Amino acid sequence: MSALRVVPARRHGREQLWVCLTDGRNVAWYDREAARVNLLSEADRDDVLDALGPFLTGRYTVGPPPVPTAAELVRLSLHPDDDLAPNRPGEALQIALDRDPAAPHRLRPDPRRRALEAEQRVGAALDALEGAGWRTLHSITLPGGDRVHHLAIGPGGLYAVHTLYARRQRVTVADPLVTLGRRDTHPLPRRARANAARVSHALTAEVHAVLAVHDPAELTVPAPPRGLRVLRETELEAALTGTGASLKPADVEALHAMARDRGTWRRV
Repeated sequence: MSALRVVPARRHGREQLWVCLTDGRNVAWYDREAARVNLLSEADRDDVLDALGPFLTGRYTVGPPPVPTAAELVRLSLHPDDDLAPNRPGEALQIALDRDPAAPHRLRPDPRRRALEAEQRVGAALDALEGAGWRTLHSITLPGGDRVHHLAIGPGGLYAVHTLYARRQRVTVADPLVTLGRRDTHPLPRRARANAARVSHALTAEVHAVLAVHDPAELTVPAPPRGLRVLRETELEAALTGTGASLKPADVEALHAMARDRGTWRRV
């Protein structure tokens, strides 16, 4: 066999070492967390173990890759154009800005850029939960043009997260309106609940609505809005991971596989 090289990588929050030929083809990978060397061909066993020798510690198993789960089979069969998992936070806004940048003589900042900043910050906070068993999808476009800014799926359930840019501004959430600054009001509670209901219909699962407020000077919620959690972006991790476990890892992966398919959202 040609010389092998070992390349580190991360998939779904797990550290892996891929064993490759010099032309880039993979012949095996070592999953540190599972302590398992997965061989694509038993004939390569000795060469693969020699290449991985410096990295193998403790007890480990060697064998062919495990049989794909139903969620993995769905992912493998999904056309790349229909896969929403690669979406960046604020993907739709970024594309819109690339196609139609703000005029250079504009006196006020483009509100799309502020909204993009909020989605990027909230998205980063949610992506950081991957190591705790959470999966997050960003910028899911619904029929009619509305968007689910973020969909977090994890042990604590499903959360449709709507973001609000509020840097250094006072925010008051008094259902059915959100007041930003002195006079700027938005009917965001109703919109966030409606989008969560559409997600729930598409995935046939309970979905909680969340309004994530980006960097407010002050956040006031006189009374908890019906069916809506209002959080600062810095509170997301504690709020979502502190809810207890209601979904098993296999359920999380199955729901994520369904949600990442663009076709799922054509019927809501």
